[in-house]
This record gives sequence, C-alpha cells and structure tokens, in this order.
Amino acid sequence: MMNPMSRRDWMALAGASAAYAAPQASPTQSRPLPGDADRERRMQWWHEAKFGMFIHWGLYSVLGRREWVLEQEAIPLAEYVQLAKRFNPQPNVARQWARLAKRAGQKYMVMTTKHHEGFCLFNSKYTDYCAPKQACGRDLVKEYVEAARAEGLRVGFYYSLMDWHHPDGERCLHDEAARKRFVEYIHGQIRELLTNYGKIDILWYDVSHPLKAEGWESERMNAMAYQLQPDIILNNRNQLPGDFGTPEQRIEASDKPWESCMTLNGSWGYCKTDIEWKSPATIVNNLATCARGGGNYLLNIGPRGDGSVPEDSIRVLDTVGDWLSRNGAAIHGTERCKASWSELANFTRRGNKLYIIVRLWDGDSLAIPGLIPKVTSARLLVSGDALKYTQNSERLVFHGLPLTPPDQPATVIEAECDGEPAQINRLAIRGRARGQA
Repeated sequence: MMNPMSRRDWMALAGASAAYAAPQASPTQSRPLPGDADRERRMQWWHEAKFGMFIHWGLYSVLGRREWVLEQEAIPLAEYVQLAKRFNPQPNVARQWARLAKRAGQKYMVMTTKHHEGFCLFNSKYTDYCAPKQACGRDLVKEYVEAARAEGLRVGFYYSLMDWHHPDGERCLHDEAARKRFVEYIHGQIRELLTNYGKIDILWYDVSHPLKAEGWESERMNAMAYQLQPDIILNNRNQLPGDFGTPEQRIEASDKPWESCMTLNGSWGYCKTDIEWKSPATIVNNLATCARGGGNYLLNIGPRGDGSVPEDSIRVLDTVGDWLSRNGAAIHGTERCKASWSELANFTRRGNKLYIIVRLWDGDSLAIPGLIPKVTSARLLVSGDALKYTQNSERLVFHGLPLTPPDQPATVIEAECDGEPAQINRLAIRGRARGQA
C-alpha cells in the first residue's frame, strides 16, 4: 500500500516507469479473461456486505514506523531480517481482530499474508523467511483464517507481488531467467495460499512493480486462482481487470465493481506516532458514500508487533459498529442510489426505499431538494416513529423533527417512495425554485 511517499514517487526514484504506480489495462482485456463468465454469482455476497476490515501486519509492526520503513529509512536488508527474531505475537490475537470486525459490522476481512518486505505470515516451502520458521514458530495465516471463520466472516488474503527481500525481485525486469524464477516463486506461493487453508473468498494482489501483466503471466495466475478456488474474487492489481477495482485512500465510484480501501489514521502498518484518527462520523459518512455509489469500504487496522490493536482503532470501530447495529438496513445489501445532493445528509437505497443519513441535524425540519418520486411514508429508522412531511416538485420537507439528533453519529430517515429514488438536476431545481422555466 501507499505511504507518505507515494508509490509513484518511490518508483521514479528507483528508476522504474511511473506507469507501474497504478494497475494498467492489459492489451488482452478486449477478449474474455479468466473469471469473466460467472462474476455476478461469485460477487453477490460481496455486493451485499459493503464493509470489510483490512489488516496490515508484518515485521514492520515491530518497529512501529509504517509498512514502508525498510525502504523509507534505507535499512540494510541484513539488519531488517533480524526483526523476525522479535516477531512473537500474543496467542489468539486474530480472534480478537475477528471479534472486533464482527462488532464493527464488517462482513469480511483481508489480511497481509506477505507485504512488500517479503516476510510471509504463512508456511511456505519456497522460503525460510516466514513466521512458522522464525521466532514465533506459528502459521499466522492459519490462525487468522480459523478466527475469521469462527466469527462467521468471509476470508481474504492480501499478497504483494513486489518483494524487497527476494534476490530476483528487481533483477526480474532485465533478466529473463530471473523473471522466470521469480514468477514461479510468486505463483507457487499463491498456490500454497489457495490450497492449504480451505475456502478463501478474496485474493487481494498489491503492487505489480516491476513487471506488467505479461511478465507476471497474470492470466495464468488468475486462471490458477479460479481453478483452485472456484468461488473466489480477485482485485485488479496484477494488471488485469479482475473482479473489482481498488481506489486507494479515496472514494471513486465506477460503473464496474469497486472497493475503496482507506486507513483509520494516515498509516497502513502500525505507526505509534500517528494519532490522526478518523472520527466515527467520518467513517459512517464514507461508508454511506461507498454504498451510495455501489461500492464497498475496506477499512484498515494496523496491529502492533504483538498483535494488539491500538485502543483508538477499537474505540472508533466499536462506535461505528454500535451505529450499524441500529442502522445496518441503510448500508448492508443496499444498491446504487441516484440521490446524492444535500449539504446535510447522505443517501442510500434499497429498492424504492430511500435512506436519508443525516450528518448535520439542524433543528425541527429538514429539506431534501429535487426528490422526483412521491414519498408515501417516512420514519426514523432508530425508533420507527412516523414522520410528518410535505412534498412538491421542488423539495421534500420533514416537519416536527426532534430538536436534537435522535441518533449519533448520524440519524437515518427511511422514506418509502412510489418509484426508484432520484433527484433532478441541481441546476434545474435551482431554476424551478426561482420561478424560472
């Protein structure tokens, strides 16, 4: 994942093309690719889930200076690998994460099985640079999978294609023999991950530097994944379109499946000095914005080296989960929503039901401009209390609302409409309100 120095900046410094900074379309994508045929079936649960937990955890967590510390501080590799002797997590930490995710209303988890540092949290026959063969002597991926399943959550694996530890990780760009060795190493480890842990729901590739799709043999990679795990879904970061896109640290809707991945503070891996935590209100609004655009929200935690989760992460996620326990109908299982215009509220929908997620509660009335279908009933989702309203061609106005917000960090109004909720063009409604044709 990115850090304060963007992936583009890092690659420019490394002398690689900046074109590798983001997933690129493969020249072969005009013809059918692995996974095209049954995508809708495989992704049904994912579209309904909306909210997942991302987990960045590795040797960098011991230092607590983000996941790019090896590169950012130019630490000699011989020095960095010694961190493996200090990486000895507490027992049952993965179960604590899974319980936190469940309380937060998250439906799936995605954990780093290998980040750019090259250290594997799983048992691999291809390297001794892995948790089961180092200090902790445990297969941490196995513990994670078992924990997620125990809490009824879907299981996802993050896997970095870029590898700072492998001797062919950079050499592969200019040396064909090295490329073949490195690609077989990467494919082999992906095969291990998708063979040794039962049913896996998501494979989340990251950073395709220094190769393109052809160099990675990405079509073969994806075909292997679908063969080993027929129900799996794949992201787009091995430079093929995959099943879903991955805007990072931003919300960017697409007409194709997409998932916005974001940090809770400014860091992916644990950073003991980063205290710029997003508020529960921001998380709820981001979640609603993703759901409104038909996307998912993958929200990251960065556990410490011992596996414990920073207390502020727990506080924020528990608050969000408490809100979702009352308002989950406004998020989980919702569809793309054509209503989007309000300074005070966000919107989601389920069929003809419009969920008005009020961020800024401002007294005893609320106006929503330009709502096209007729509203037939409305209620507060938190209490079920019916609401009074008037509606004309310019706006919908709720009257007699409580003076203070009935719920925090946002209050949801459920409005039943006689058609799919939508709003007319902002300029058109502005003209109507001013008596213009």
